[in-house]
Amino acid sequence: MTLIEALILAVVEGLTEFLPVSSTGHMIIASTFMGIASDEFTKLFTVAIQFGAILSVVVLYFKKFLQGFSFYFKLGVAFIPTVILGLLLKDSVDSLLENVMVVAIALLIGGIILLFVDKWFAKNETEGTEEVSLKTGVIIGTIQALAMIPGVSRSAATIIGGLTQKLTRKAAAEFSFFLAVPTMFAATLKSMWDSKELLSKSSNDELMLLIVGNVAAFVVAYLAIKTFIGFLNQTRLQNFWILPHCFRYYSFDSYPQRI
Repeated sequence: MTLIEALILAVVEGLTEFLPVSSTGHMIIASTFMGIASDEFTKLFTVAIQFGAILSVVVLYFKKFLQGFSFYFKLGVAFIPTVILGLLLKDSVDSLLENVMVVAIALLIGGIILLFVDKWFAKNETEGTEEVSLKTGVIIGTIQALAMIPGVSRSAATIIGGLTQKLTRKAAAEFSFFLAVPTMFAATLKSMWDSKELLSKSSNDELMLLIVGNVAAFVVAYLAIKTFIGFLNQTRLQNFWILPHCFRYYSFDSYPQRI
């Protein structure tokens, strides 16, 4: 992996992690375009740079993370379904990570759903709530487990999960950000632990790429979250269908030999 390739993947991660499009799916497609998708270090890199992205949430919502036990209890309970299903289905999920066809289909389905989300939950903006109950947290956390399928957006799944529980779009998006912290932190630690042998054999240049990737992902994710929250107040979620469909088009038509 070159520095340019690392920066491209970091930018893709930062831009897509907290938007209702799949960051994993887009990084798989991006790495496939660059011909490095099957490289073991690339697989480690795409998970490890999530750490930089989650730090942006902690920095942006620093005061939230200084709240009491109730806040962390909700996050912990919401996180449990993903842990259980992640451990049970790890091998099946890992087998899909290099399958661009699965990613493309998931992006297509996700894009279609986004076209109708605003219509389905239009009342939430006038009759919805900002308060996330424990029950709501559990439901959102369970729905988040769908994002283990490459191409399914974790952010979209949790935001839509929040909307089904009558949260406003902003409240659903912010809880999605908060839930990302334990989810992505655990995924990063698990990946690093599983790849400890690979890390021990990594060159100084590769370790530097991990550092640069995390810094780039942090900066881009920070800007993306601030923009997204402002965007939610001015437009509709259905506008995000464009990005998944663009990648679907190129993944099928421009690089059919890689699918």
